[in-house]
Amino acid sequence: MIRVILPPHLRTLAQVGREVTLEVEGPVTQRSVVDAIEAAYPMLRGTIRDHVTQQRRPLMRFFACGKDVSHQAPDEPLPAEIAGGSEPLWILGAIAGG
Repeated sequence: MIRVILPPHLRTLAQVGREVTLEVEGPVTQRSVVDAIEAAYPMLRGTIRDHVTQQRRPLMRFFACGKDVSHQAPDEPLPAEIAGGSEPLWILGAIAGG
């Protein structure tokens, strides 16, 4: 089981708590985790990544084991601690302003 921490606005939309657990088929990558999130919580489709390009939305960030992995390739394996469920993958919404 993969553990994922969602930002407050996505928790509200999905009506879930701070952390969700998911079954991920195959290698544990950003893409496979987001696929699993969108399958389990269809209301989140398009909120983490674009519907058409499937690329991460610019203000969404992924953190694994305290490191920002947002700019890694979406099919690059996440750390073993994430794949094993001992550490959660954090998905955060960046704040922008002007």
